[in-house]
Amino acid sequence: MYLAKIYVTLKPTVNDPQGLTIRGALKTLGFDSVVDVRAGKYIEIKLSGDSLDAAQQTVKEMCRQLLANPVIETYRFEVQETAQPGPQ
Repeated sequence: MYLAKIYVTLKPTVNDPQGLTIRGALKTLGFDSVVDVRAGKYIEIKLSGDSLDAAQQTVKEMCRQLLANPVIETYRFEVQETAQPGPQ
């Protein structure tokens, strides 16, 4: 069993209205040291696989095909082995 932690963010050249809204709200709350905010997505996926390499390749394909839009987003991920789930 493997756990994939996936981080999807907008490319630096893409406008980030959500980040701008968050920055404005933080400044309103008195956090004047905030210079910039970029918002993104964090996704956790548990998956089975024959090996760590196979799980990594599967996650890469998930990101490429569905989880990230390569035109405006970048992604990175880490995959780690987890304990086998107990009986349910």
